[in-house]
Amino acid sequence: MTNTFKDIQNYLNNKFIEREAEIEGLLVALLARQHILLIGAAGTGKSMLSSELSKIIDGSNYFQWLLTRFSTPEELFGALSLKDLEQGVYKRNVSGKMPESEIAFLDEIFKANSAILNALLTIINERVFYNDGQPTPVPLMSVVGASNEYPEEGEGLEALFDRFLLRFEVGYIQDSNSFTQMLKNKGVTATIPSMTMEDLEMAQFAVDMIQIPDDVYESLAIIREELRDEGITPSDRRFKQSLSVLQARAYLEGRNIVSVNDISILTNSLWENAEQKDKTAEIVKRYSVDSVQAAIEERTKEVLEIQKAVKSNNSTESVIEATAKMKDILKSFDALKVQYPKRSAELEIVIESIKTIQREIVDLTLTGI
Repeated sequence: MTNTFKDIQNYLNNKFIEREAEIEGLLVALLARQHILLIGAAGTGKSMLSSELSKIIDGSNYFQWLLTRFSTPEELFGALSLKDLEQGVYKRNVSGKMPESEIAFLDEIFKANSAILNALLTIINERVFYNDGQPTPVPLMSVVGASNEYPEEGEGLEALFDRFLLRFEVGYIQDSNSFTQMLKNKGVTATIPSMTMEDLEMAQFAVDMIQIPDDVYESLAIIREELRDEGITPSDRRFKQSLSVLQARAYLEGRNIVSVNDISILTNSLWENAEQKDKTAEIVKRYSVDSVQAAIEERTKEVLEIQKAVKSNNSTESVIEATAKMKDILKSFDALKVQYPKRSAELEIVIESIKTIQREIVDLTLTGI
């Protein structure tokens, strides 16, 4: 199933140039059953992205609407049933409207007026729609909100803004080559990957099973403290909800355990207003580097370079030098096992791989003598 999501991600990346981060965010939001906000000027592809994603999921109920200051509850939630109204029942006909949707795209969402705001907040936050005063569960998985601008203070939209766990600023294409590629891609067709709603629900269940190791929790605690020192205080609820985003990102990368590297996506989550965005990104990126994984990648690269050098020159001198380097690399892994005891099993696998290459180097040398 992960491969299916990778196919979808690759397809969307090819279709929408310079939108890799937003596409990852959309897929993560869908897998985590969270909501995502796209902020940017008209013509940056916000609605097209959401619409294209909905087409890929066969059988999904997709609702799309452009909000204005004059939008009415009927537009989003359905008109009152005249037949029921005759009986004194204040009930809406929600057929084809947002309460029946699994995925919804609301353009210019911060133009929502007070007449629809409370019902909208309840649907987004609690997945419940009150029809004639009766709470009715809705199948909503994700709302993709879009706006040309941030909500202004004092408009009473803070709660709505807070409901979006992931927030991305979407700009015009910057790179000239990418812009040219976008123009050339116009009209080009490609095989569109697809999945069923059942497939999606199975993937969401798998996301819930993704493990979160202690070092991820510890990094989040440090990030929280550093953000507080800067006067940035995302709620405990936002941190808790962010765990599902980390699990979804790990799933999208084909892993069954969250890595510290996955925390980097929270640069789009843990700030409260646009002024805090850059400082939040700085702090999150500082603690979203998996030191063990980085060491594994760096040392593995060194080992492969040593192996390549010996194959091209298997003289006694080069072998002695290579052996010494390999011993130093193995010692560095032993030190990592002491420093990160919970990662010992993972490190031991790498150590055995290095020892295998070490033996191959010796065998190669003996063969050449």
